[in-house]
Amino acid sequence: MNPLTKRSENYSKWYNEIVVRSGLAEFSGVRGFMILKPYGYSLWDRMKTILDKMLKLTGHQNVYFPLLIPKSLFSKEKEHTKIFSEGCAVITHSRLIKKNQEELIVDPDSKLQEELVIRPTSESIIWKTYKRWIQSYRDLPILFNQWGNALRWEMRTRLFLRTTEFLWQEGHTAHSTEKEAIEETIKILNIYTNFSEKFMAIPVLQGIKPYMDKFSGSEKTYCIEALMQDGKALQMGTSHFLGQNFSKAFDVTFTNFNGEKEYVWSTSWGVSTRLIGGLIMSHSDDKGLILPPKIAPIQVVIIPICYKKQHPPTSIHEISIKILNSLEKKGIRVKYDDKTIWTPGWKFHEYEMKGIPIRISIGKNEIQNEKVEIFRRDTCEKIYISWINLKNSIPKLLDEIQKNIYKKAVQRTQKLILKSDHYNDFKHKINHSGGFIFAHWDGTKNTGKKIQEETEATIRCIPISNEKEKGKCIYSGKPSLQRVIFSKSY
Repeated sequence: MNPLTKRSENYSKWYNEIVVRSGLAEFSGVRGFMILKPYGYSLWDRMKTILDKMLKLTGHQNVYFPLLIPKSLFSKEKEHTKIFSEGCAVITHSRLIKKNQEELIVDPDSKLQEELVIRPTSESIIWKTYKRWIQSYRDLPILFNQWGNALRWEMRTRLFLRTTEFLWQEGHTAHSTEKEAIEETIKILNIYTNFSEKFMAIPVLQGIKPYMDKFSGSEKTYCIEALMQDGKALQMGTSHFLGQNFSKAFDVTFTNFNGEKEYVWSTSWGVSTRLIGGLIMSHSDDKGLILPPKIAPIQVVIIPICYKKQHPPTSIHEISIKILNSLEKKGIRVKYDDKTIWTPGWKFHEYEMKGIPIRISIGKNEIQNEKVEIFRRDTCEKIYISWINLKNSIPKLLDEIQKNIYKKAVQRTQKLILKSDHYNDFKHKINHSGGFIFAHWDGTKNTGKKIQEETEATIRCIPISNEKEKGKCIYSGKPSLQRVIFSKSY
């Protein structure tokens, strides 16, 4: 099997190859739509399970709203409509008919009374519903989350990173006070941060989007930004404080504790299958995927060493099954691959490509020595462990691998967190090393646009942890109160 393109030679090609050859996904026959293959979906399912638990532990409940939204609802919140209408898919007719007994055409008589928008996001249909559900402060808060899909037409698509259809979760909450809604927005941001760092092993920076890049219809957008191996940023998740914009657009009021009418305060937030793209670009190497154990669908693969088209000898098979059972009792996700159609060498390559954290090999030598060969995917090192100690050694090793993957990502990110006070220096750093560049900005949309046109770098966020620091904008020289993060991005 041909090796992957090296990251140093063509990072984009390497990424595309690794997605397809590791069995995660591929493009479909419809432009911009991807097929999630079993391994890719199992990875998403694992991520979904963890995040769903985190949300439920904080009081959120899952719901499901319709995929189709009447156009009249979609146009209620003007700022929201202005942005999302450009990428909408719209259903105008309800059926097809045969022409000349062969060709299928749209039935002109089936035109809908009102066009239906395939959801790019669900605020409009949810807030129409909340108007019925919310009457009193006793009905609040509403803490709902929805797992589903969304559709936004894209000109340039890349598997996981930017597809016309994507899977995601979108949260929509309603509150009686501004303070409570803001606290919810920050709480979700922290959940996303915890999920990214503790489970995906990807360090992130928390920040606030500049006003021109905030979510349409929101008062403020909070985000987490991660740095990929090529020095470009990836937005990993967003949490929006919507204020009362949607409650006013849909006339959603409640009677407060004092008997007075008020508009509801709200939030929305979400992460998508884009996270898988971030996972790939954060950790993987020229041999394939590297998956953190906490997120890996398969944590350990057991491979018996035998000749092609021969079943493993009884002794090897029995030991393999014992190891399998003992590890599964520890809650470890294990696969025993005793298929005879592939050689052990082929399997080694395949599971390296899939990023399985630990590979256990068992052959005649291992039986004689009562030890098994352990291969760590994160370091590509081999060690030998007595099979009697495996049930205790493997959980510790998985924990060590998780920490090591995160440590590497942190070290790489820290090296590329840079400061710049002069535009020429800024351009040099952006074009040569990339990374997060902390620099002063005068706060105007025009300056941000000019910098992007000249360097392809955008303002990723205004870091939450940033202290106020007076300075001069690197581009205009005008006064600035604090630094923001610039980076090229996906």
